[in-house]
Amino acid sequence: MSIVTKTGDSGTTGLMYGRRVPKNHPRVEAYGTVDELNAALGLARATAEHDFVRDSLLAIQKDLVILMGELAVASEDLERYVKGGFSLMTPELTAKLETLVKEIEAQNISFKGWATPGATIHSAALDVARTVCRRSERRVYDLQAAGELKNEEVLVFLNRLSDLLWLLARWAETKAILRQP
Repeated sequence: MSIVTKTGDSGTTGLMYGRRVPKNHPRVEAYGTVDELNAALGLARATAEHDFVRDSLLAIQKDLVILMGELAVASEDLERYVKGGFSLMTPELTAKLETLVKEIEAQNISFKGWATPGATIHSAALDVARTVCRRSERRVYDLQAAGELKNEEVLVFLNRLSDLLWLLARWAETKAILRQP
């Protein structure tokens, strides 16, 4: 099967289980922005100098696949999705992010005031990922406000992730400063 299906030529796209919606539907905006976040995290992972960051970002990217899957299913098909063996976002996934936050905060990372992105390529990539994550939060909130998303954990996870990404960027800057002569 070719990647070129031509089914989206009229401005619609398919959700899981074949439902068609406009390409600017809040659900498509939500999972599309999370897809952008996943790509931004891939860039941040590719620029990382430390295994801790690379491994953490890869694990988060895998959790984002769960999130995108959940967002790509119309509410009326969610039961079918779960019965098909697919996972939903859970408080346990958010707790993993909170554990990383605590681990980084325990290292006494220095940060005061407002951060100015760009101290290093890696911290800048993390800050780009953070801003895309914040946009993802807004798009998911729009979906939730429209009554199209019942799982509140999706928004909690993204909020926690944006906090973690901010902290990781400051961690990367601190590590870079400590290496300077």
